[in-house]
Amino acid sequence: MYTLRSSFLMALLLTGAFSCTKSMQQQESGRAKMPAGTKDGVPVDYRQELRTFIQDISAWARGKQPGFMVVAQNSSELLTTTGDTSDPVVTAYVNALNGVGREELVYGFENHDDAPTPAGIKKEWTAFCKKAKNAGLKVLVTDYCTTPAKVTASYNTSNSNGFISFAASHRQLDNIPAGTPYQEHGGNVSTLADARNFLYLINNGDGDTKFINSLKATNYDVLVIDAFSEDGKTVWSKAVVNSLKVKKNGGKRLVLAYMSMGQAEQYRWYWKAEWKTNPPAWLENLDPAWDGNYYVRYWMPGWKELIYGNASSYTQKLIDAGFDGTYLDPVDASSYWEEK
Repeated sequence: MYTLRSSFLMALLLTGAFSCTKSMQQQESGRAKMPAGTKDGVPVDYRQELRTFIQDISAWARGKQPGFMVVAQNSSELLTTTGDTSDPVVTAYVNALNGVGREELVYGFENHDDAPTPAGIKKEWTAFCKKAKNAGLKVLVTDYCTTPAKVTASYNTSNSNGFISFAASHRQLDNIPAGTPYQEHGGNVSTLADARNFLYLINNGDGDTKFINSLKATNYDVLVIDAFSEDGKTVWSKAVVNSLKVKKNGGKRLVLAYMSMGQAEQYRWYWKAEWKTNPPAWLENLDPAWDGNYYVRYWMPGWKELIYGNASSYTQKLIDAGFDGTYLDPVDASSYWEEK
């Protein structure tokens, strides 16, 4: 699930182009068609390059802020060398993470809210999630469902497997569901291992003050939010982020920042207008399923420099703002290149 800023959402709604999750669009014409990818003259190992990228983000961030947490969403195929559930986990990759995210484990399959995930796929994804859990990672499941019985089933299924979950009532992840969090409690949450629930809310369409106040008024153990205010360019201040680290009931909680490291987003501070006609070597075509998001050659230095490794990088902005860690997406970016 990729984030959209409110201005993009409004434009899509007004033009009728926005569906429940991703608008199907024609790929842009006229952009340069480049080979799928080589590195030093050798075909790219897309999965390993993605693992290495995430490992490097984690190592650099933890060097700057010990204990910085990293969660990778929808990264099942990266957990093992071959992407098979029977193989052992890739130790270096697992050690770089604190948790993994999994969308649509029980409901919301292929962007259809309330639709059950097919049994075979659910079984495979659950096996990967259990493999991650057994390796010491926290598993955060996001289902998309609104029917009360399915919401209950979503939470109970994840809980029975030792995962924590969030049943999103809006595919856009732009609202806080009515009611109290699943397994609400007043205890302090200092690590992901302590968490019993989480809130995934990355689209701010209500104005900054209302958005922040609505978050403060919850008792979720973990907040996963966009690092930027409504304008899409201003990072939340450290004072604001710190204010979110206390639940309404007084208990401490964690605040993670969503970060798209597998695609470039047109509405971020780093975007340059001239890239439309003169893109950098690492920038690929528009994702036809998600407005404003572009595939990237994530193994290329130019893209990596925007994400980590320097004072103006995305990761440094998260550290400066006081976030406890990051929630990485889309970590299944390797599949685009493998298919291509």
